[in-house]
Amino acid sequence: MDTLGSPEEEPPGGFCSPSPRREPHRKPETHMDVQGFRWVRWRVWLCHIGSVLSLGLLLVLFRWRPRLGVLARCNSCPLAFADILLLRDSFGQQYVVEVLTEELEEGSLETAGSEAEDSSDWRDTVQLHKEEVPLLHYYLFEGLRYVWMARKGAFCRVSVLNEDWTCADIYRFRRGLSRLEQNTRRKVYGTNLIDVPVKSFMRLLIEEQSNTIRSMAQQITNVTVRRSSGEEDSLSSVELVPGDCVLIPQEGLLLPCDAALLAGECMVNESMLTGESVPVMKTPLPAAGGRYSPEAQRRHTLFCGTQCIQAKGGRPGRGGAIAVVTSTGFFTAKGDLVSSILYPQPINFRFYQDAIKFLLFLGGVALCGTVYSIVILSRTNTTWWELVIRALDIVTIVVPPALPAAITTGTIYAQGRLKREGVFCISPPRINISGKVSLFCFDKTGTLTEEGLDVWGVMEGSGAGFSELVPDPRLLPQGPMLSAMACCHSVALLGGEPLGDPLELKMIESTGWELEEPAGDDKTLDSEFGGHRVLAVMRPPAPQLQSESVSIHEAVALVQRFPFSSSLQRMSVVTVAPEGQSSLAFIKGAPEMVASLCLRESVPAQFSNTLRTFASDGFRVLALGYKTLHGQTDLSTIERGEVERDMQFLGLLVMKNLVKPESAEVITTLRLAHLRTVMVTGDNVLTAVNVARTCGMVGSNERVIFVHATPQTGQSMPSLRFHLGEGGTEATATQSSIDMYTQGLYQGVINYHLAINGKSFSALCDHFPEYLPKVLMRGTVYARMAPEQKTQLVTELQKLNYRVGMCGDGANDCGALRAADVGVSLSEAEASVASPFTSKSDNISCVPLLIREGRCSLVTSFSLFKYMALYSLIQFSSVLILYTEKTNLADLQFLFFDMVLVTLLAIVMGKGGPSTELHPQRPPASLLALPVLASLTLHTLLLILGQVSALLITTSQDWFVPLNSTMSGAANLPNLEDTSVFDLSGYQYIIMAVVVTKGYPYKRPLYYNVVFVCVLLVLFALMSWLVLAPVPFLRKLLKLYNIPDMNFKILLVALASLNFVFCFLLEMLIDRGMLNCLRLLRGRHQSKKQYKRLDVLLSDSPSWPPLDQPLVPPQCTVIGLS
Repeated sequence: MDTLGSPEEEPPGGFCSPSPRREPHRKPETHMDVQGFRWVRWRVWLCHIGSVLSLGLLLVLFRWRPRLGVLARCNSCPLAFADILLLRDSFGQQYVVEVLTEELEEGSLETAGSEAEDSSDWRDTVQLHKEEVPLLHYYLFEGLRYVWMARKGAFCRVSVLNEDWTCADIYRFRRGLSRLEQNTRRKVYGTNLIDVPVKSFMRLLIEEQSNTIRSMAQQITNVTVRRSSGEEDSLSSVELVPGDCVLIPQEGLLLPCDAALLAGECMVNESMLTGESVPVMKTPLPAAGGRYSPEAQRRHTLFCGTQCIQAKGGRPGRGGAIAVVTSTGFFTAKGDLVSSILYPQPINFRFYQDAIKFLLFLGGVALCGTVYSIVILSRTNTTWWELVIRALDIVTIVVPPALPAAITTGTIYAQGRLKREGVFCISPPRINISGKVSLFCFDKTGTLTEEGLDVWGVMEGSGAGFSELVPDPRLLPQGPMLSAMACCHSVALLGGEPLGDPLELKMIESTGWELEEPAGDDKTLDSEFGGHRVLAVMRPPAPQLQSESVSIHEAVALVQRFPFSSSLQRMSVVTVAPEGQSSLAFIKGAPEMVASLCLRESVPAQFSNTLRTFASDGFRVLALGYKTLHGQTDLSTIERGEVERDMQFLGLLVMKNLVKPESAEVITTLRLAHLRTVMVTGDNVLTAVNVARTCGMVGSNERVIFVHATPQTGQSMPSLRFHLGEGGTEATATQSSIDMYTQGLYQGVINYHLAINGKSFSALCDHFPEYLPKVLMRGTVYARMAPEQKTQLVTELQKLNYRVGMCGDGANDCGALRAADVGVSLSEAEASVASPFTSKSDNISCVPLLIREGRCSLVTSFSLFKYMALYSLIQFSSVLILYTEKTNLADLQFLFFDMVLVTLLAIVMGKGGPSTELHPQRPPASLLALPVLASLTLHTLLLILGQVSALLITTSQDWFVPLNSTMSGAANLPNLEDTSVFDLSGYQYIIMAVVVTKGYPYKRPLYYNVVFVCVLLVLFALMSWLVLAPVPFLRKLLKLYNIPDMNFKILLVALASLNFVFCFLLEMLIDRGMLNCLRLLRGRHQSKKQYKRLDVLLSDSPSWPPLDQPLVPPQCTVIGLS
């Protein structure tokens, strides 16, 4: 690794080779194609002149097609000499960015070079072109800084400087940076600021508002850093750079950067990032921990945006903690999440894609209308200037500018209703997507089951076997098992109250022991326990609170703590007795993991069967172990690996995890709506299966088949088996019953679900990718899944074209929540950015609510899109008919239609709420489907027929007076032709709002939308007033002809009513499947969704899954793994 300092004495700082691996909580890097260009001055001036002459249309073209703008003004050149870069990401989107330079101070280069063994990479970067003044070349894209690295011949993220730091490297920064070092680094890394650009007012009218995020993203505070001279310096958090040594005060602070904790312990509230409301205990980073990774060492990492509640034990005599900055700005965890909000990846949703295609189609219609209008108007005495204006009018009529805003009103109303129900959304487009969800994944603990656990009992064990279950831990004799339950935890005191994981709180509560922590810099407890630095003390209950058979008087002190890690599935502590005697290490975690770290002779032979029994009954089981440490062991520097090996097995802690009362009802609702439900948990597979049965994911008459896959080893090939019993054997069923079940399975009589654990899932993905889709199609229970495996599962399901929802309580579910199409975090935090949706309820009842709102919003968006399209086509038809008659609508007539009728109706049309039930069929998402296109086409024909009929009826009247043919356009208003078309088209805008507004089964009936009904009645009355008895003032204002024949006026109203009846019947018939006969003509065809094709394939496969038949990968060979 290249460094800026000696690997033994100085901190690292040089340009390190970028790591291809990204952390799971980070947004994945987009592979971009980068091209370099230099400005050509004469071309730039030519484009300026062209922009003026084209009235800005050239700039609009360059805005839409950035590549054209670059090619028009620049010449291609190598990246090293570029002024402008053209970026193209993997989604095909193009961006233009400017290459910036930063002038470094004289002497800073030498300072940096003197710290590096090989500074050529640094020098290549800042001394590009051998300029006398050292320059750093970089560009900014989506908040991230990319610097030019000559050795690599590319612009790289500035974070590559510190991505390869090891834990030992970070500890070398503990001495602090000098002011010169800090200034140099700030010029390279940039300021520590998550800067959200404030858009102009005009741009906000078009684009999504981001100003609301600015206050959340920008966080500036004062911090104290340690200098290399040993002094402490107070500065703004904006000035922080990676490598700064930050001193965290005892009362904590809102963290302005990502930092690795080096000394002391911090209690941190991470709800803003994870949605997890329970504070987390952070402990010092191990000095010999290998390569530093924020995700792998998240229990030792303080993340930007989280609140450090208290810090202690890091600065003797002064309190607080010490940490080293590892990331700043948009490279922090918070910056990455803010970036994902400001610059989301394109949403692959058919509705939005079809909307763009349909707008292009309307553009084609506008072009045809423009040509027709030019031909018609050129035959009159219309001037060329007026001809151009009229032609451009056609474009604005057919392609309504308000269309994007109109179709979002349904989403806005849905977002408001969700907020009132305690569901908060930071990505409104996801609401429509939630209406198309076909599969929902659920975490188990805290989501399907209660967060709190009740201790069911303790079962001590040893090599001789297990003892009887002790229901009350207070009845345990004094010994390592009781001490393990009292001490092996990360609970801390805040304001005198214990704070920590609910499971650990219950465990401590069951023992009756009390927690005590050192007060500030008080050394009393250290002296009591032999001079060791005491983190906490566990004291036994008072004698009068102990049972008669138990007498415990000796307290225990925690002197070292290794917190729980999801990837490690365990935690451990080191304790000492008073006077520093009898040093013990305790471990607690997943039973299989703890047993693997214990001496084999100390694990009971009945371990697997006992664990299986408890797990099958739905109990949450933890195992505990211990060992005695040698007297000469330095407890202050002992490493985790040394503690967690050669342990003695102590026994099992059995806890009852009750299913939440709402879970079964919600799961039943989803299954009745033909939505697949899947459980993804870190718990034991048998416990997960029990919960799946309890909450209804697995029916009482359905069976569970376990999937067991093993990876390749030096002695064996990978294998894959499907069996009825966990562990490879069926413990309860006889061979005859298995054969009977197999026969029923293959005949399709018995429904089945697959259950798989994390290890088997990894082996399946690595060695049996051809079987993975089939397992995913029937997999319902995924147990012992690590956080990154949860994310991988969601991604693999999406590859099968599922719209995947994920519901969890934050923390370990963050990656999956963000990867899912619809992520719901159950959290008390109102604005958690761990997922698009955050629900304040502590149960999954929000899931069907969200799906119902999503379906309602999607159907409303469809209705509004059709209405706005029909509104454009109605007005388009009116204008072309009147152009043919050498007249046009008056300006105030246009304004009346646009503002009074259409805008009001579009605003209130989407207020209708969702249906109270989930229908088995999901709403369509394609605007280019046959029913939608047929509906628009046939309605347009009926509407044109209505307007032409009104015109013909008018011209056939005895009192009809032709307009003045010597004049054209609005100059010959008022006239009978315009008035008749105005009257009928006004009704058409109203009746089509009723026709396209859908209700059952996704929305409540129309009459529940009281505001919409009232507006309809008012507008219908207003239109009838204008047709039947307009007052002279309004008639003159709107330039309407005074028609004295009341019978004719009533005839126009009757024609509008007939138009409504035909359109309403047509829409109803299309909804009822009138066009299905056309589909029969093309015959049956396969679904475009892969999971539907797979479902048909599995249903027709008589021998899937092959029970108790070991499978090996095709062409597999035994290869030893080094």
